[in-house]
Amino acid sequence: MEKPSDHPGSAHPGNYPDQPVPQNLPNANIILILGILSIFLCWWHFVSVAGIVLGIVALLMARKETALYHSNPARYTMSSLNNVKTGRICAMIGLTIAIIVFVFVILLIIGVLATLPFWGMIH
Repeated sequence: MEKPSDHPGSAHPGNYPDQPVPQNLPNANIILILGILSIFLCWWHFVSVAGIVLGIVALLMARKETALYHSNPARYTMSSLNNVKTGRICAMIGLTIAIIVFVFVILLIIGVLATLPFWGMIH
């Protein structure tokens, strides 16, 4: 009679019944969502500050989760590590664009305020 663990595709194939089933990294999906939101929120004037904050939070969380994965790779799934990597890349893109937009808006405001006396709006 065959043992259930000898079937292909079972959770414990072959002679490794004590091997744990890999699980997802705890914050992998949150990092991905924060990275995507940082890109989404980086385009609008002062809302780009939210993109900066979300990007920084996602990068810090991604560093922690990557270290957690590398401490015990057999315990976590590769797909959750890929979610962390994708969220990290999205956070970097969102953070970069958000900083550029924020600096542009600040420079625009400074430029407008500097030209007000020229147009006679401030005496």
